[in-house]
Amino acid sequence: MTDPLDIKIAVASGKGGTGKTLVSTNLFWAVQNAGIPVTLVDCDSEEPNVAEFVSGEVFVKYPVTQNIPVINTESCEFCGKCFTYCNYNAIVFLPVNHFIQVVEDLCHECGACTVACKFGAISQKEKQLGTVQSMQTNSLTEIIEARADIGVYSPVPVIKKAIKEINNRYLAILDSPPGISCPFIATVETADFVVLVTEPTPFGLNDLKLSVETLQHLNKKFGVIVNRAGLGNRDVYDYLQLNNIPLLMEIPFDREIARIYSEGLLLAEEKPAFRLQFIELLKTIENLLK
Repeated sequence: MTDPLDIKIAVASGKGGTGKTLVSTNLFWAVQNAGIPVTLVDCDSEEPNVAEFVSGEVFVKYPVTQNIPVINTESCEFCGKCFTYCNYNAIVFLPVNHFIQVVEDLCHECGACTVACKFGAISQKEKQLGTVQSMQTNSLTEIIEARADIGVYSPVPVIKKAIKEINNRYLAILDSPPGISCPFIATVETADFVVLVTEPTPFGLNDLKLSVETLQHLNKKFGVIVNRAGLGNRDVYDYLQLNNIPLLMEIPFDREIARIYSEGLLLAEEKPAFRLQFIELLKTIENLLK
């Protein structure tokens, strides 16, 4: 059983635009207004937008950096051991031409090349990958934003740093990047429960299936919220029923909801009935974790 005083909930989706941030920000707002300590982490580091809906005073901001190997060709004996040791193909080596170079975007900072080199030809330099900032709305709540720098090949180190900043002992909500690639994995692997947000369309169902298969492989507990309910057909519901996947909540396909979201407002604040639904969502997740 997961301790109810230490729960991480990731809110994810197989595709962008399904309403993932709508769910995470409104759950955060409803929970904090119920007096529950909560931290919201924006892990969508390539396009963080949680602060468009909920924000606070920034009290911590720091860069996320990575150590990149630098090969001194004057000291290099061109033995190729660093090239052989690198599992990420981050070193280009042409022995005939005496050419060797690090591909910085592929480097994972594992340090294998430094260990391999016996001639002292490899040093390191620091490269900034992004920033992490923490914002406080009150004494019980915190918002943490991961933001990758433009052009960074992998935002995973930035996401992991942001998640490590969580120090709240009650509840953390992780607003995951869309899709099922490495940034998604880096977010959900730390979660106790994953909320998948989908829409009742063929595209929504296709990407939901991919997300479900990934989470099953990771042995994660999860459930589904159907956003824009009433749009499309019943195929998503049939899939959930056939596979015994919990339907956690429905958010209707409604012009007023779209207006609230487009204006950067919160559904749970504008419509009190939804505040209760998001509190019930948390209770449902707690029960599923027992």
